Amino acid sequence: MASWAALSPSIVEYFEGEDSYRCGYCKNESGSRSNGMWAHSMTVQDYQDLIDRGWRRSGKYVYKPVMNQTCCPQYTIRCRPLQFQPSKSHKKVLKKMLKFLAKGEISKGNCEDEPMEPTMEETVAGDFALINKLDIQCDLKTLSDDLKESFESEEKKKGKSPKKEESKGLIQSQHIEEKLGSGEPSHPIKMHMAPKPGKGADLSKPPCRKAKEIRKERKRLKLMQQNPAGELEGFQAHGEPPSLFPPKANKSNQPKSLEDLIFESLPENASHKLEVRVVRSSPPSSQFKATFQESYQVYKRYQMVIHKDPPDKPTVSQFTRFLCSSPLEAENPLHGPDCGYGSFHQQYWLDGRIIAVGVIDILPYCVSSVYLYYDPDYSFLSLGVYSALREIGFTRQLHQKTSQLSYYYMGFYIHSCPKMKYKGQYRPSDLLCPETYVWVPIEQCLSSLDNSKYCRFNQDPEAVDEGRSKEPDRLQVFHKKAIMPYGIYKKQQKDPREEAAVLQYAGLVGQACSERMLLLRN
Repeated sequence: MASWAALSPSIVEYFEGEDSYRCGYCKNESGSRSNGMWAHSMTVQDYQDLIDRGWRRSGKYVYKPVMNQTCCPQYTIRCRPLQFQPSKSHKKVLKKMLKFLAKGEISKGNCEDEPMEPTMEETVAGDFALINKLDIQCDLKTLSDDLKESFESEEKKKGKSPKKEESKGLIQSQHIEEKLGSGEPSHPIKMHMAPKPGKGADLSKPPCRKAKEIRKERKRLKLMQQNPAGELEGFQAHGEPPSLFPPKANKSNQPKSLEDLIFESLPENASHKLEVRVVRSSPPSSQFKATFQESYQVYKRYQMVIHKDPPDKPTVSQFTRFLCSSPLEAENPLHGPDCGYGSFHQQYWLDGRIIAVGVIDILPYCVSSVYLYYDPDYSFLSLGVYSALREIGFTRQLHQKTSQLSYYYMGFYIHSCPKMKYKGQYRPSDLLCPETYVWVPIEQCLSSLDNSKYCRFNQDPEAVDEGRSKEPDRLQVFHKKAIMPYGIYKKQQKDPREEAAVLQYAGLVGQACSERMLLLRN
């Protein structure tokens, strides 16, 4: 984490007050309440800390439900993948996929109801017009120039030689401009290649393998070598991942692991081939750009068939704003995951075409699920459940190199909405206490939630929010081309509403984020 200190800070614009708008879950016309801010840019560590305080992003808009007032309280939920064991219904979905891949077999009878999130637009319905306005009208170039001036001014105050610091300042201002500009870096982002055979890949096998298994292994390695872009970071459904979870001798009394179930051997003449590719969406990688139109068409069909959108509603602009744009900085620390941290699309390719896309963020301690869309023609494969299981497996894979990355965040758990309770079926999992921001096993929360929509899960009545804002004067403000602590900024302000807004922001983001992030005030 120390190497991340050189990154320029997150830049956010907070919208004071609490908005009431139509709820995407219970459809109450004005029952949903939340606080929100626009993230011009954000480090992955800041976003990790924010989601650990109940925040969540939709595109570049970051919002936090007002838990004790909103109609459908939304509790942040995380699964613990390292201890995860698939349930019977999970195994049924995985077996259904394997049968389809192996023999083209389609399950008869009614498909299980697929869990369905509201549309991204519905989750922030009241702020949709505001998001449009900000996305179009925000003068990012002016912000960039202002920040550049501010850093130069700080250097002069410290009495540093302009010539000596010129190169350092240039790098800093260039980074700021990239953060506030188009999202396209001026230098290429380094993408690590998947390990090639014989170069770090663990290909150890149990003794006495059959000739058929050896042929499959050779075929799999050949496919790996033929991958030119180096962005195939996910698992491939027709074989084990290159260096993780090597096959072990089966024990009759030992249940199959998630990896055993996902990567069960397929016949050489399998009817279908499925592979999962992880491509960086922000800033967009070459593979993301090359597959953008195909991915968008899947999204459009999903919105029209599953969410009943009219054909003109799921536009390219809407798709880009909510599912492609991200404030998260692409970070590639030495000991981080090979694909780096930031925002990605996990694409599911069946026989050479995209059938589903999971939008995810890879953060210091977790993989955070943002959204899933899929081709409705393949609803019979229960792709919502299947993709969640693959994302849990992907988290386990990333953990092998980056040990602190060990959780899978599933967004919000809404106990009062029957269609949204499915997230509680991925055990073991925890819910975030909305008052003290500690994690509590979901089993300890359910009885309380049966009695009341809003609950404090921490049973210690003396416990408080340890990360709360204790020194608001240390909060960082960006105002009139200058960065300053709130203690100085407030002396220049006479409007009491300004103080209320800043203190509300500080209370919601906590002390650590308030000191690291720049709060933009006009």
